[in-house]
Amino acid sequence: MESIYLILVIVLFVTAISDLIVGVSNDAVNFLNSAIGVKTIKFKVIMSVAAIGVLVGATFSSGMMEVARKGIFHPEYFYFSEIIIIFLAVMITDVILLDTFNTFGFPTSTTVSIVFELLGAAVAVSLIKVSTSDQIIQLESGSEKIAQLSDYINSDNALLIIAGILLSVIIAFTAGTIIQYLSRLLFSFNYEKKLKFFGGIWGGIAITAIMYFILIKGLKGSAYAEYEMPDGLILKEWVKHHVFMIITVSFVAWSIILSFLNMIPKFNTLKFIVLIGTFALAMSFAGNDLVNFIGVPLAGYEAFNAFNSSGANADSFLMTSLAGQVETPFYFLLFAGAIMVTTLWFSEKAKSVVKTSLDLGRQDEGYERFESSLLSRIMVRGVTNMAQSVKANIPDSMLRRINKQFDQAPFIEKQKALASEAPAFDMIRASVTLVVASILISFATSLKLPLSTTYVTFMVAMGTSLADRAWGTESAVYRVTGVISVIGGWFFTAFFAFTSAFIMALLFSYFSFPAVFVMIALAALVVYRTHFIHKKRIENTDNQQDETPEGILTSSKIVNKASKSVIQTLEKISSSLNDTITAFGKGNLKQLKSIFNSFEKVNIQTKSLKDNVSKTINKLEESAVESGHYYVQVVGYLREISHSTYHIIQPALKHIDNSHKALLPVQIEEISEIQTKINELIGVVIKAMNDQDFSLLDKVIEDQRETLKLIKLIRKNQVKRIKTNEIGTRNSMLFFNILEEYKNIIFNIINLLKSQRDFINFVDGGEDIASDEI
Repeated sequence: MESIYLILVIVLFVTAISDLIVGVSNDAVNFLNSAIGVKTIKFKVIMSVAAIGVLVGATFSSGMMEVARKGIFHPEYFYFSEIIIIFLAVMITDVILLDTFNTFGFPTSTTVSIVFELLGAAVAVSLIKVSTSDQIIQLESGSEKIAQLSDYINSDNALLIIAGILLSVIIAFTAGTIIQYLSRLLFSFNYEKKLKFFGGIWGGIAITAIMYFILIKGLKGSAYAEYEMPDGLILKEWVKHHVFMIITVSFVAWSIILSFLNMIPKFNTLKFIVLIGTFALAMSFAGNDLVNFIGVPLAGYEAFNAFNSSGANADSFLMTSLAGQVETPFYFLLFAGAIMVTTLWFSEKAKSVVKTSLDLGRQDEGYERFESSLLSRIMVRGVTNMAQSVKANIPDSMLRRINKQFDQAPFIEKQKALASEAPAFDMIRASVTLVVASILISFATSLKLPLSTTYVTFMVAMGTSLADRAWGTESAVYRVTGVISVIGGWFFTAFFAFTSAFIMALLFSYFSFPAVFVMIALAALVVYRTHFIHKKRIENTDNQQDETPEGILTSSKIVNKASKSVIQTLEKISSSLNDTITAFGKGNLKQLKSIFNSFEKVNIQTKSLKDNVSKTINKLEESAVESGHYYVQVVGYLREISHSTYHIIQPALKHIDNSHKALLPVQIEEISEIQTKINELIGVVIKAMNDQDFSLLDKVIEDQRETLKLIKLIRKNQVKRIKTNEIGTRNSMLFFNILEEYKNIIFNIINLLKSQRDFINFVDGGEDIASDEI
């Protein structure tokens, strides 16, 4: 039996490695987004600093490991066989949950997941113990009693942890908002001049605060706490006795050092603070969150060692050893830190989660990942009304001074100049986000209180972006919805974690080892499948990003951009329609689904082109502004052609998917005849655009008239078929819809060609030509 339990402990460590990889992918957002968002520091430098922080932080996490052993339940009342069931249920659930969330690029909380998984699994096993027979437990006083569910669960500590997680979110948002507001009042968006005078002091305050909360407060639970100093005191006691001296010396020393360094032309104080903050946040993350990944496997390992040395039966050996103090081996912590660092460098999923937080925190408008919701609209209106009331009671002179400090014009100019390399926010906000978040997390670690580092960091970032007025009227409702959605993920995570671990623990308790190995195989399958889902999702997301070209745009650049987009899109439209007619005629559902999924990317691209027209025009040089309205026309017609194509493919797919009667052979022939004409039309348009030769425009217009006559004739044939009851209602609705969309495609193709002709003529000759649209 010992060998089976040894295998299960090994499984725990395998899931721990998987959990580290999956969990770090999720939590990379915590310490990477601020440094990446400013785009002034090389990615490799950021990753190197974060990696060192993670490694150092891992060695500070020893004290947090007791949360997994005895923070949620009382291990002394459980037998070894029951403890292993709880730990296995927790780890398998955790891997599935975190990988699923990461696959869809949605930040969740590894702390919330592990806490509620432990709670769910412990409650399940405790209910079985209570319901099967009267369990006698011995209390600390020495007396005995019949156990109840509340005796097994460490409810006081569990509630404290849950309350701490919830309160930390509110505190994080409030602290981020207030400190960023004060920082912006001091420095403004045009902070370079003031930084020369106050940069050293600002850096001294930030680094001293980080040093106090991370090195001093965080030292208590670390592997270095018991190191003996020359005066005989252990390190944590020595620090406690000299804390004021350490803070004073640190502040003065760093202020002087940074003030001198600030005199060097190429030295950037804020960049240095951002790197220090990245290190600090990575370190505090590892110190607080490592328990979420390896705490349970280490507890399982310690439980197995105690059981194996006892020689007792697994069903009768109580785990009193886990209730005491257990020292976590240093090499375990170091090895876990090494895995976390490796994951940071190579995980694509980590980049997805970083993207979500950068989108919600960036200073400018643009593509929004979230739609508006009723709740977000109510909240935005309420806050707007309240802000107007407050402003009405503030003197105008004070308002003008405040507004001057929050004037974003200097930052906007920098963004325009940097184009694709423009930062999501500036380094003032990045430094505040990093420092505040690292301080909050480190303070909680010193109290041995696991925080949701994801939500603390996220809410600090949201607070700083709100204080920076990044949530303008054009984006506020979308970003509030994003914040609500991400916080809603907290509750979903808690519910899913508790329920899944509860069910899994029941399965393991009733069906023993076979159920365990089945669920391990299922977890492996989920991780394997989500890898491909994530890959596909990344491809789709890439198609939704801003279609705005880099740098300042000249007329020739925008003409080339429009021509390239039109040609590529028309080629895809032509091939997609050809394939659709062929697959539709054969009733091939699988091929239609493939065509639809492929074309959906094209449709998203054209929508993105149209949605980003304003950003493109803003980048036009002054002399090219007049050509902007031609670009708007071209993109608009291209979008309409794509939209009509989508509404041919999608109804055809739906028709076959619903197992409706196929179109008659004669109807397929008629559609194919129209498609042939469309192919010829698109071919001529593409050639004209490639050669920039529009001499065939008259012939194209004539072909258009002939094709429209053909559509009219086919429509009459369809009416006759309806009259003779050859076809049903579904057939008629679909067929007329296809004819109408083909008609729209033809009209818009001609208008597209005319607009592109006028566009090129205007750029070449500078003449404003009014095209006669159809």
